[in-house]
Amino acid sequence: MKKKILVIDDDVSLRRVVEFNLDQAGYEVLSAGTGNEGLELFQRHRPPLVITDVQMPGISGYEVLEKIKEADADTLVMMITAFSSVENAVEAIKQGAYDYVTKPFSRDQLVLAVAKAFEYRGLRRENLQLKTALEDKGGYEIIGNSKAMERLLQRVEKVASSQVSVLLSGESGTGKEVIARALHRGSERSTGPFIAVNCAAIPKDLIESELFGHIKGSFTGAIKDRQGKFSLANGGTLFLDEIGELPLELQPKLLRALQEHEFEPVGGQTESVDVRVIAATNRDLEIEMEEGRFREDLYYRLAVVPLVLPPLREREGDIPLLFDYFLRKHEASATVVVDDEVLAQFNKYAWPGNVREMENIVEQMLILRQDDRLRIDDLPARISRRGAPANGVLNLPDEGYSLEDLEREAVVIALKKCNWNKTKAAEFLRIPRHTLLYRLEKYAIHPD
Repeated sequence: MKKKILVIDDDVSLRRVVEFNLDQAGYEVLSAGTGNEGLELFQRHRPPLVITDVQMPGISGYEVLEKIKEADADTLVMMITAFSSVENAVEAIKQGAYDYVTKPFSRDQLVLAVAKAFEYRGLRRENLQLKTALEDKGGYEIIGNSKAMERLLQRVEKVASSQVSVLLSGESGTGKEVIARALHRGSERSTGPFIAVNCAAIPKDLIESELFGHIKGSFTGAIKDRQGKFSLANGGTLFLDEIGELPLELQPKLLRALQEHEFEPVGGQTESVDVRVIAATNRDLEIEMEEGRFREDLYYRLAVVPLVLPPLREREGDIPLLFDYFLRKHEASATVVVDDEVLAQFNKYAWPGNVREMENIVEQMLILRQDDRLRIDDLPARISRRGAPANGVLNLPDEGYSLEDLEREAVVIALKKCNWNKTKAAEFLRIPRHTLLYRLEKYAIHPD
C-alpha cells in the first residue's frame, strides 16, 4: 500500500510539480489549493505526512499546522515557504512542525526530505512499540502448553499475518485481550497502535463518539474536535471487546467502517481509515442474531476467522504454570513456600472466572498470608471446600474412567436428547452455545 502525502499550496504550478515528483517516487498524493480544502482532505484521509505552504490566502500554514496537530499529534507536517528566515523556521518547529524547507527546492531535495520524514515516523513508532512491549511484559504473556492452548496458538500464528477480521469468543476471563495483542504483535501492523475498547463500559449515548469521534459543536458538550478510536488505531489494530453489547442502531455504521474502510465522525465528513478489527465476546452471537439483537451481516464480517478460547478447566497441566507465573508477576518473595495441598486444590477447582479469577486469588493469598508459606487455610472458602453433588447421576466403574471420555459422552447424550439441536443441547448442559461448539470441535463429534 502506497504511503499517503497531502500537499497544500496555492501555487498551482509548484503544487503540480510536487505532485508529479512524489508520484514518481511511489507515493499517493492528495492536493489542495487552500488551507481549508487541505483540512477537509486531511479529515477524510488522515495521511501520515502533510506538506503545506506557509503563506496562503485564507488560513495560513501555521493555522493548518495547529489544527492538524490538534486532530492527530502523530501526523508529520513539513512547512515550505519562499520567505526563508531563521525566525520562521524556529516558529514552525515550536508549533510542532517536523521540518522546514525553502523554495526553490530540487526534486532530489524534496524526495530525500520526504523519505527522511517517513523514516523518522517509522523509528518513532518502533520506539513506541518497544516501550509498549516492555510495559506489557508480564501483563500479556501467553502461559500454557496444554493441547487446548497448542491448538489455539497454532491458529493464532496462521491468522496473525493476514489482514482479516478475527472474532474471539470464550468465557469471561479466558484471556481474549491477550490473544488479540498476540495477533497484533504477529502482524505487519505490529509497529502501529493497538487500541482496545470495551463496548460494555461506554454509555450507550457516547459510544458512537467514542468509536468514530466528533466535531466541535455537533452536540451539547462537544466543546472541541475529538478523534475516535478508529482514527487513533489508523495503521494498526482496533480491539473491540464485548462486541455483543454494541447497540443495534450503531451496528450498521460499524459494518460500513469494516466494509468500506471509512466512517463519519459525529457532525463531520467521511474519513478514510486503515484499521484491522479484532472483536471479542463472551456472548453467543448466533443466539443474539436469532433473537434480533445482532446483525447477521456484521457477524460474518467480524468472524472471517473465529477463534474459541478454551476455559481454564480444559487446559490440563496449565494450572501449575499459571500459578508459578502469577507468583512471580506479583513479586512474591523468593522465600515463599507453597504447600502441595494448595496446588492440588487449584487443580480440583472448576475456575468459573478462568485465568482472571486465578490471578486474583493468587494476589489475594499473597497479600493476606500470615508468613512466607501459602497454606490451604489461605484459600478462599469457595476453593478450599469441595461439596459433593446433592444428586448423583454417574455410575463410574471401579477401575476408573477418563474425564474427557465422560465429558464427550455427556455432550453426545445431550445432543441426542435434543435431536442434535445445538442451541437446545447447550441450554440442557447449562453452557453457552460457543462452549458447546468448542467441545464438538475438540472431540470431533458429528451427527454421523
